[in-house]
Amino acid sequence: MPSQWECLLKNLGEWQGSFTRFSPQGEQLEDTPTVVSLEGLNDNQTIRQIVRRLPPDQPVEEKVLEYSSLNRSILLFKNGAFSQGTIQWAPFAECGGELGLIEGDRRLRLVQLFNKDSQLSRITLIREQLAGTDTPERPELTLEQLLGEWHGEAVTIYPDMRSPDTYPTQLRLHREEPNRVVQQLTYGTGTSAQTITSTARVDGSILHFDQSRLPVQVLLLPDGASSNCPLAVKPGHFFVLEVGWLLQPDQRQRLVRTYSDKGEWSSLTLVNEQKVKAE
Repeated sequence: MPSQWECLLKNLGEWQGSFTRFSPQGEQLEDTPTVVSLEGLNDNQTIRQIVRRLPPDQPVEEKVLEYSSLNRSILLFKNGAFSQGTIQWAPFAECGGELGLIEGDRRLRLVQLFNKDSQLSRITLIREQLAGTDTPERPELTLEQLLGEWHGEAVTIYPDMRSPDTYPTQLRLHREEPNRVVQQLTYGTGTSAQTITSTARVDGSILHFDQSRLPVQVLLLPDGASSNCPLAVKPGHFFVLEVGWLLQPDQRQRLVRTYSDKGEWSSLTLVNEQKVKAE
């Protein structure tokens, strides 16, 4: 496994795209063109990051950062996928995380934020491509594209830098009724395998998994993306922040930032899945 810094270097370049903000109900609130550049300095020992927001008919907003080390809130995979965010959730404090995936010359990032009342308050989808490339954006994700059986491999890394874990996954999603789907997620093998079954109510582009004590929703978004997180965080419940990205009709990635029932950030998991059976 390359060093975390070497993984970060996979993100170097000038990324052109937009920050699209959604309400927790999936309503698009604003869309701002952006240019984010990451440049290696001093033989890539330092990175200069420049974020330019280009709101229509308004002055350009620019933020410049330079850093030569990484803080404890971020972890990266060898392909450049990463997540940064809150290390410890606590009541009456804002929290959230950013999840980023890279495929070729395109990058997809998702930010999920919770307010001081621990309610989901903001979702921002960031779609980017390297300057000088023309790979098209993917269509908006649909439920029909997700239905079926997916087999994958998951790699989990940890903030304490213990050895990564690698294990198989199976995800089955089928329509039980016109407006209800059943999801079955299995990870691990043999006697260590665990299966979680849940049911969601379908409301347009939102899947409401609302039968547990910590209701979760999945938003189907542009560029083949999906957002999976709770509507609210509560003490004593583990929870995840997740982004999904449908790269091809039969190929999908998911990035999962997991918090323990004590609110501690505990791991980051990258899943590469292949559809083996359509519904």
